Amino acid sequence: MEENKNKPTQVEDTGHEWDGIRELDNPPPRWWLNALYLSGLIVVVYFVLYPSLPLVDDSTKGLLGWTQISEYKEDLAKVEAKRAPFDDKLATMSFNEILKDQEMLNYAIGSSKVLYGDNCAACHGVGGAPAKGAGYPVLTDDDWLYGGTVEDIQVSIAKGRQGYMPAHEKLLKTEEVDQLVKFAIDSSNGVMNKAGMALFNAKGCVACHGADAKGIKAMGSANLTDKIWRFSGDEDQVRLTILHGVNDATDKLTRVAVMPQWSEKLSIMLQARAYAIADGEDPNDIDWSDELDGSESERLSETDIKKLTIYVHQFGGGE
Repeated sequence: MEENKNKPTQVEDTGHEWDGIRELDNPPPRWWLNALYLSGLIVVVYFVLYPSLPLVDDSTKGLLGWTQISEYKEDLAKVEAKRAPFDDKLATMSFNEILKDQEMLNYAIGSSKVLYGDNCAACHGVGGAPAKGAGYPVLTDDDWLYGGTVEDIQVSIAKGRQGYMPAHEKLLKTEEVDQLVKFAIDSSNGVMNKAGMALFNAKGCVACHGADAKGIKAMGSANLTDKIWRFSGDEDQVRLTILHGVNDATDKLTRVAVMPQWSEKLSIMLQARAYAIADGEDPNDIDWSDELDGSESERLSETDIKKLTIYVHQFGGGE
C-alpha cells in the first residue's frame, strides 16, 4: 500500500469503522492503476481498429474492416473450393456408381453430417432414431412407409410426405373400434384375429392397409403386422389413431404427421423421369422448359439431396 502503511495512525480514514476496524483512505496500488489506464487505452485502440459503435442501419467499420461474418465467409469459401471437385463429380454419378465408389461414398456420408444435423435431426434424431413416442419415423429399421431404396428415399426428401388416414369416430361404433384396436395389436404380435380381419375388410381398412394388412407402399400406409409403430402400440394410442386419424383436417384431435418438401423442382423432375420411363421413353429427351417454369422452390440443392439420400440409406435401414 502507501509508504506509511505500517503507521496507520498517520493515514487519513474515511470515517467508517466496524467493530474497531477503521477504513483507511490509502490510494490503490500503482500496478493496479497502470493496468486500469492500459485497459482504457486498449479499448480506444479496439474502437479504432474494429467495428464497435452501432449506427442506425449499420455500425462503424474500423480501420481494419474486419467482421466475424467476413471471416466466416472466407473460411466457407475455402471449404467449398475443396468440396467443389467432389460435388461436381457426385452430381454426374448415379446412386449405384456412388455406392460402389468408396471414395465418393465416404465423401457423400462425411459431407452430409452437417446437412442432416441442420435439416433432419430435429425430427428424426441425431442417429436416425427419434425419441420414443415422438411420432417421427425411425430411419434405422427396415420399416419404410414409402420404400427404403435410395431412389425412394430421394423422392421422399425432395417431395416431402403427408400421409392420410380418415378419422373414424363418427363412422364406427364403440364396440367396432374396440375390435379393430384388438385386431391391430394382435396382428403386430402375429396372432390371427379372424373376427377383426372380417371387420377390417368390411369397414374398408383393407383399401389402404392391403389385403394382408402390411400396408401399401404407394400410399404410405402402415404395416399392421410388424412390431413397429409410427406413434405407439399402446391400446389407448391405437384407439386414438383409429378414432381421429392422421392429417384429417375435419378432426381437431387428428394426429399431425407431415414431412416438408425440400425441393419442389427436383420432385417435379423425378416424377417426370418416372413417367417417361413408364411410357418407354428416354428421360434424357425430356424438354424441361415444358415441365419447369422457373418458380419452383429449392430448400436444398439436387446434389445436397443426393448426399442426404446416401447418408440416410447408410443408417442401416435402407433396402
